[in-house]
Amino acid sequence: MKLNQLIANAPAFTIDHLMVDSRETLKNSIFFCLSGLMHNGHDFIDMAIDHGAVAIVHSEPLKNTRPTIYYHQVQDPLATLNDFAERFYGSPSNSLYIFGVTGTNGKSTIAYTIHNLLNSHHTSGYIGTIAIEYGKHRLPPLLTTPDIVPLHEMMADMVKAGTTTLALEVSSHGLEQNRVGSVGFDTVIFTNLTHDHLDFHGTMENYFESKKKLFTMVGPNQTAIINVDDPYGVRLLHETRARVLTYGIEDEADYRASDIQLHPESTDFTLHTPVGRYHVTTNLVAMFNVYNLLAIIAALHQYGMELSDIIDKVAEVRQVDGRMEKIRCGQPFQVIVDYAHTPDGFEKAFAYAKAITPKSGKILTVFGSAGQRDVKKRPILGQIASQYSETVILTEEDPRSEDPLAICADIAKGITGKYLTIENRYDAIEQAIQLANRNDTIMILGKGDEDYLYREFGKEHWMGDQVAARVILQALVSTQEENQ
Repeated sequence: MKLNQLIANAPAFTIDHLMVDSRETLKNSIFFCLSGLMHNGHDFIDMAIDHGAVAIVHSEPLKNTRPTIYYHQVQDPLATLNDFAERFYGSPSNSLYIFGVTGTNGKSTIAYTIHNLLNSHHTSGYIGTIAIEYGKHRLPPLLTTPDIVPLHEMMADMVKAGTTTLALEVSSHGLEQNRVGSVGFDTVIFTNLTHDHLDFHGTMENYFESKKKLFTMVGPNQTAIINVDDPYGVRLLHETRARVLTYGIEDEADYRASDIQLHPESTDFTLHTPVGRYHVTTNLVAMFNVYNLLAIIAALHQYGMELSDIIDKVAEVRQVDGRMEKIRCGQPFQVIVDYAHTPDGFEKAFAYAKAITPKSGKILTVFGSAGQRDVKKRPILGQIASQYSETVILTEEDPRSEDPLAICADIAKGITGKYLTIENRYDAIEQAIQLANRNDTIMILGKGDEDYLYREFGKEHWMGDQVAARVILQALVSTQEENQ
């Protein structure tokens, strides 16, 4: 693309890249002087030019300029980046029907399941915490909501590959940092809003204001699917110009579940919709997944799928890795891996664990809390875990630059019962399995399907909670069989 196609009256420089990190070497690029929490892009203009930038988009006056470089001053470089990215990559969101899913919990399950169910009709895409998927491509995840340039690059690749729909997880960080400002959403979904990310947002009201931005981006030609059992969802009803459809269990809603029967391996409920009532059976378990399914059903029905087709498909939904995932190796107790890492997520995970654990059994729990993240929730997580668990084992969980044992001590302030601290996550899982008896339930929470741990130096490979549990269980069962 030529620079004068992006900026009127600019020289016809060839532009091959959009640059936001001056450390990258990108020949024939435009560098955008973005201001972050710690750095100001204006301080790195010379480095960007040395690494290939031929044009600079800036907002502050510049003292020193180079005659061979084109300088373009704007009021908001981030907004300009959104505009340029959308045009540079050929307006990919105009060629995709995009579902945007936001909320504290449920984003991954809803977005990934929408993607999987649509894949039976056409090539669908997914971007979120689990992976990046489209067609035959499965790539490791970036941020929950990627930055502007990689997001548009991925969407453009999806369009080239024949993808027609995209389910995108939209985080509060992504909204606050305007990463999706030039994405054309068709359906937006709100799950819930509970305690999380207050280290970034400061207050729940600020957190809500960030989430709300997704619903102010859409208009009468788009659809908003909102959980009205959540008080913040009720507030959103009056904050969007989109056509609104509601879902819930406790209150009247366009898509509502009643007569819910939770089983260890399945769930049944009656689905009430604007076009009638239906019986639903699904392999997804726990009450929070009823909410997730209501959002999925509403979104796909409004997209145009027949309800009978949707209901047939949700009977056997593809399991979302690390989300209420049961590890079975022939052991006489249950082992469940889940991504829950917020107070609300803990409450919902433990409510399910309590429901499926026989009276003769007990709950044992392994978890930690992320370093350099919301400190206030740590003792709350401890309190909830100890309320439901016979034994709590605290361990490392993305400590970053913090001392894992200090994080565990913060969690322990809320624990009222018995607990152990075992720093190594593998050893902690092994200890829980060794302590378990017949009919017990082990909950391994916080990491889900993630195969890494964040440490001070960055990501370190971690086999994953599912793999660790499976290895330990297989060894245990094998030893027991040999001794029989």
